[in-house]
Amino acid sequence: MEFYQHPIDQVLQDLNTCPQGLSASEAQQRLQTHGYNELNEAEKDPIWKLILETFKDPMVIVLMIAAIVQLALGEVMEAIIIFAVLILNAIVSVVQTKKAEGALDALRQMSAPSAKVLRDGITNTVAARELVPGDVVVLEAGDFVSADGRLLETGSLRVDEGMLTGESEAVEKHTDVIPEDAPLGDRKNMVYSGALVVYGRGAFVVTATAEKTELGKIAGLLASAEAKQTPLQRKLADFSKKLGWVILVLCILIFGVEAMRVWMGGDTQNMTNALLKAFMFAVAVAVAAIPEALSSIVTIVLAVGTNKMARRHAIIRKLPAVETLGSTSVICTDKTGTLTQNKMTVVDYYLPGKTADEFPDDPSKWSVAEQRLMQVAVLSNDAQINEDGAEVGDPTEVALIAFSNKKNQPYRQIREEFAREAELPFDSDRKLMSTVHTIEGQRMLLTKGGPDVVFSRCNRVLVDGEEQPLTPEVLQTLQDQNEDFSDRALRVLAFAYKPLETTSSISFEDENDLVLVGLKAMIDPPREAVYASIEEAKKAGIRTVMITGDHKTTARAIGREIGLMDENDIAITGQELDRLSEEELDRDLENIAVYARVSPENKIRIVRAWQRKGKITAMTGDGVNDAPALKQADIGVAMGSGTDVAKDASAMILTDDNFVSIISAVAVGRTVFDNIKKSIAYLFAGNLGAIIAILFALALDWVNPFTPIQLLFINLLNDSLPAIALGVEKAEPNVMQRKPRDINEGIFAGGTLRSVIMRGILIGVAVIISQYLGLQQSEEMSIAMAFTTLILARTLQTFAARSNTQTAFGAGLFQNKYVVGAVLLCFGLYGLTVLPGIREIFSIPQDFGFSQWKIAAGLAAGAVTLMEVWKLMPWVSKRNS
Repeated sequence: MEFYQHPIDQVLQDLNTCPQGLSASEAQQRLQTHGYNELNEAEKDPIWKLILETFKDPMVIVLMIAAIVQLALGEVMEAIIIFAVLILNAIVSVVQTKKAEGALDALRQMSAPSAKVLRDGITNTVAARELVPGDVVVLEAGDFVSADGRLLETGSLRVDEGMLTGESEAVEKHTDVIPEDAPLGDRKNMVYSGALVVYGRGAFVVTATAEKTELGKIAGLLASAEAKQTPLQRKLADFSKKLGWVILVLCILIFGVEAMRVWMGGDTQNMTNALLKAFMFAVAVAVAAIPEALSSIVTIVLAVGTNKMARRHAIIRKLPAVETLGSTSVICTDKTGTLTQNKMTVVDYYLPGKTADEFPDDPSKWSVAEQRLMQVAVLSNDAQINEDGAEVGDPTEVALIAFSNKKNQPYRQIREEFAREAELPFDSDRKLMSTVHTIEGQRMLLTKGGPDVVFSRCNRVLVDGEEQPLTPEVLQTLQDQNEDFSDRALRVLAFAYKPLETTSSISFEDENDLVLVGLKAMIDPPREAVYASIEEAKKAGIRTVMITGDHKTTARAIGREIGLMDENDIAITGQELDRLSEEELDRDLENIAVYARVSPENKIRIVRAWQRKGKITAMTGDGVNDAPALKQADIGVAMGSGTDVAKDASAMILTDDNFVSIISAVAVGRTVFDNIKKSIAYLFAGNLGAIIAILFALALDWVNPFTPIQLLFINLLNDSLPAIALGVEKAEPNVMQRKPRDINEGIFAGGTLRSVIMRGILIGVAVIISQYLGLQQSEEMSIAMAFTTLILARTLQTFAARSNTQTAFGAGLFQNKYVVGAVLLCFGLYGLTVLPGIREIFSIPQDFGFSQWKIAAGLAAGAVTLMEVWKLMPWVSKRNS
């Protein structure tokens, strides 16, 4: 049994302590046994280890080998360029990793710095880290709870546990035994480390410290939650391995064929030069095949996506999250503040004998009962709304005065007219609040509270402006109405009054024989735009699941209202989830739309269940209790108003705490992924064209058409600008009308591979023809012709790469100004390579002139024209549609 199920005497006995606390010596002994009340810091990988991790990628290994070979052959410049790129990528990766660390640090900072503890029967202030099980701690308003504990005494104690439970309202505490199993949010005789005392006072005996507290358990979950790779990261990693092996086999094959050719030729004098030439052919293929700037380009395209999302209230902490959002299949969302407004609002009311549904907006048309209902709601109330709109006080009381303002009766005007003369403050035992005011010359007690309590204190009821006896029939009508409100998940308060005959002081006894006025019903209403966003998510094939700390009835009502729950969907509590086996959960998972009263362990379990089904899962949250699930999810989405722990564990932060912003970000994410695929296709199509030309030259025993520095110039500099420009391409039509990508879908799926092969072949053929024409003059000219044709064809290919289905004219030739600018800049960069003093570096002979350039440009333009014509072929357009 848990401590909350034990009476206080037994808890003290189990902990071997007493109401006066431990002795100083006993506390010191226990400190040595249990250790300090603080979370242990997990060991972090040193920077050198993180840097080495970045060099495990197969493509990086191939590039390193190529650079070492270039260095051995005296090609220092080529080697320096390759090493510079690898080092830059390593630095970017390490910086991102270090930024991501911090969730456990934030958890440690939440522990209270000090606590008021009874030692030897005397109250002392000690460091919170020195608390031990058995200590008795005193609580007052404003204190942070410094350890988990069983309450020994309370005085109107209210504690904000939202960071653990997700509930927006403070919890009223008591000391009574709770015999049945209860979720953390319903253990009202316990307090937990990290919670805040907002009202009253109390004392508790420490039952758990450090990692054994609920906060410590969350830290453990956070450390054990798996950091997930994004789909793109997984696909690129898998592709990198395959590409590395293909390149290795191809290089060995090329070198083997050339070596065999040399051996069969029998020219022993030139054998060394011939083998060196063969080796350089193999190195050229490796350099041509690997898109050296791919990692940087993907990072830049993702960064462009983050800027778009920031304009839509979504701040990205981890760049790959942009792409993950685009492939999201399931969104596990909190209710309060995300789907709802996080603002209690009066949505209905009831007056005995009145049938009108709407409260009049004109105060001059209010009936006597309506006037009295508003007076009690505003006057027996401590909340305020400041001049700047800031709301101060209990959210329920704020809702009551906001309702008065909404109905064109400023609440301040009512309070100024009827000043407060006395009060009986709210407490958790009475569940009532009463104030005294003089209204129309009559001194009156105005009372509000829970319906059942107020009903029991009333013997009359106000009907049509007249006081009448509260008959069993009228009482039953009121109780039925209260039950109807409750079934709709509305929070209900009852309002009553009582004329006072004397000017003497009031007591709790005066809160009897009251006149019942009526009821007001409130709820935290859904955001207006949520309805359309839920529907848009459905059209996009995204399943929305609500996971909340609120009660099942409230959560289910909101779920049905906003369209989140379909006819066959159900709602379950965290306790009901605990009773399900993994097999039962997997069986029922897709029918469970709402989870209520959940624990941190529940949240992780739900996320993992969806992940077992191969679904890319997003999880929203704002509290410490959400952090483990935020980290476990494929993409964690924290609220801007949430805790630092939640933000540090997440990949994205919503500045407006709005579910609508998540769906908007998904649309951007899908577009970003489309554009990344366009950039990748652009790079690999150009590289394939170069490889085809190299292999053709090898087969015919021509000179290598490119030098390594030419290929590096194209891959690192010239190709980067168009690839980045493709990253800001507008969204494809119906981007949110298609289902999320299959988790197993490759990066070349959806017609991308066909486009790469087709465009690569056309570029390769153009280069081969160009080299052949150049060979008619000299080998030096053939290299210059091949290089020029390759760079121009790859640059012009940018227009064809904008879409697999639309031609450049169909997509708007000049609509993407970045593409036009990138193409012009690339032409300028090529122009630099033919300048005197530079052309020698790029192996361009002096006799290469305008006539040769025209031939190369014509071949490049012809290849790109055929790419566009290909899209118009009926079988192509049908496949890509």
